[in-house]
Amino acid sequence: MAGTNPTPNPSRQARIAEMRRAERARERRNKILAISVSTALVAGLVGFGAWVLLQQKAEEKAEARAAETARTTPVAAEQSWDAKSLGRNHVETPVSYPMNPPVGGDHHPRWMNCDGNVYKEPVPRENAVHSLEHGAVWVTYNDKAPAADVAELARTVEKTPYSLMSPVADQPGAIMLSAWGRQVTVDSASDPRVKQFFTKYVQGPQTPEPGAACTMGVAGK
Repeated sequence: MAGTNPTPNPSRQARIAEMRRAERARERRNKILAISVSTALVAGLVGFGAWVLLQQKAEEKAEARAAETARTTPVAAEQSWDAKSLGRNHVETPVSYPMNPPVGGDHHPRWMNCDGNVYKEPVPRENAVHSLEHGAVWVTYNDKAPAADVAELARTVEKTPYSLMSPVADQPGAIMLSAWGRQVTVDSASDPRVKQFFTKYVQGPQTPEPGAACTMGVAGK
């Protein structure tokens, strides 16, 4: 009859209700899954960050231990001179040094710039000795040093404040490192004594004037 509402189909209503329950269940599962994934990602990131920090701290501790070992262990085959016997007067005349390159003694009033300076030409020894007095390490080489070693040493010096490098044609060893009262001849740039010498003597305890300037001095070529 016209205008009469159709009788609801119980079977159809049940299917609709079941579909709605299933949809709500899927939404709950998706929400739980999203939360679980987000929680896992956050936990993973936190865990990774903590692992990175632990690794960094472990590396820092290892580096600190290595540096302490380098500072407290004698450098093999190193020559040393009594610092008290090395003159420290300022002079403006040539000085005759008992070792070559010199590791101390009277020197020029101005120092060679030693803020990681690499000089391609010889520098005045009296000025370089003043740099040693300020705690610098002086790397020198002659024509027997392989070009690759010279280049590698130059890179080391360039990134090390309180160091300088220059050729010394008449020195007895191909590659030599000097600090105030200390000197060693090494076999190559990769010789482990190079790193140890830098660690031990750049602004090391042998320095007569620690913290003195390594800039605003004499600029060589």
